[in-house]
Amino acid sequence: MSTAIGTSEDYTARQRYSIMISAMLGYILDFYDVLIFPFLLPAIQRSMSLSLAEVGSLQALTLFGSAIGGALFGIVGDRLGRKTSLQLTIALFSVAAIISALAWNYWSLAVLRLITGIGLGGEYGVGMVLFNEAWKKSSRGLGAAALQGCAVIASSTASIVGIWLIATFSDEWSWRIGLLSGGVPILLIIFIRFFMPESKIWLEYEAQRKAGQVTAEARTLPLADLFRNGLARQTVIAFVWLMSYMLCYYSVVSFIPTLLLRDMHTPGDVVRTTAVLLSVVSGICYLANGFFNDRAGRRFGALVPALFWVGSLVGMAVWGSQLYVGSKTEWPMFWLYIGFGIGNVALGVTGVWISELYPVNLRATAVSTFYMGGRGLGSIAPVIVPLAAAHFGGSLLNGMVAVALPAAAVFILASLLLPETLGRDLSAKGFKVDTETEATMKAASVSSV
Repeated sequence: MSTAIGTSEDYTARQRYSIMISAMLGYILDFYDVLIFPFLLPAIQRSMSLSLAEVGSLQALTLFGSAIGGALFGIVGDRLGRKTSLQLTIALFSVAAIISALAWNYWSLAVLRLITGIGLGGEYGVGMVLFNEAWKKSSRGLGAAALQGCAVIASSTASIVGIWLIATFSDEWSWRIGLLSGGVPILLIIFIRFFMPESKIWLEYEAQRKAGQVTAEARTLPLADLFRNGLARQTVIAFVWLMSYMLCYYSVVSFIPTLLLRDMHTPGDVVRTTAVLLSVVSGICYLANGFFNDRAGRRFGALVPALFWVGSLVGMAVWGSQLYVGSKTEWPMFWLYIGFGIGNVALGVTGVWISELYPVNLRATAVSTFYMGGRGLGSIAPVIVPLAAAHFGGSLLNGMVAVALPAAAVFILASLLLPETLGRDLSAKGFKVDTETEATMKAASVSSV
């Protein structure tokens, strides 16, 4: 029999907002490190005399490391607590980011970016789960979208700082200062340690587990548990869902600065202005999408933005090669870039949807593993886009579209297959999986015979 555990009403307003601030700042600084890196790659390439493949592999290693970190720190979050995991992951990626600024050759930078990625991998999932467990059910979608929408702050900050560094400093110093700035999150640990509470749902679950009142952690393979008790189908779909999102996203985001600045010779101030405007539009769309997916459902929050993706990518294939000639409003890529950015707000529903799909003892593992595992497999984008570009006569734009458009189609299909979870109670979910669900499945099996 399930037992009710901590709900959002058990938190004071101060506690809830301290959780939101911690999660927001952590995610902004996490994503900033990922997004500033593409702006620094040309300087790294020239400074270290690297090939395009080597440069692409640096981005890929960061994303691949995040897949490892997602699984690792997700398990830590379910076993040792959300707050402990959040502090550990932020400490690891901050220290690694600082040291990576001192790299002396390709291999030292590659190893340090891999370690940075491992640290980055745990922050999002654990912070998102803690937020969803503390926030009110009726506005969970809007809150999660606002949290995810912080990506636009990270994106605009990364573009402004990245372009400023390249224009102000030499190749050698611009990328080192840029990577050094990725170590700022280490200061956030102090705030988390003293002001942010642990998840009350997890605390009460852990107390009942130690008292022998629940059996959900009797097994020792949390990743395998994601496939047990009727969860296998949704686990496969959810992983493919996030993998396709990340592949589409990184196929464009990883190369759009190079495409606009190097291949299309777009003035830096035009790229910067477009990026800032995109951030404003995306921020509004994140909030609007969160508002509606609390009313129309999680599937709505994924499908509507994805349609903007498809439209913008098709438009890039048809009109994207036209160069900037003095007017942003008459430049097709301006509108197509904005359209793709609107499509990116589908990410706002991912954290809350997956949190609602899994019980308390697997929730951090699921969110972190799927999100960062998807990001890790999305890390192949910096590798396969240049290969696709070579196949299309060296056109980077065509290579981007060739990889991103099929990924967007898979994302739409997976969104249609995932079960709707609007209104699901997170506190009651965790105690039913290993007992009631298993008994129900066995009863159904017997009756069918």
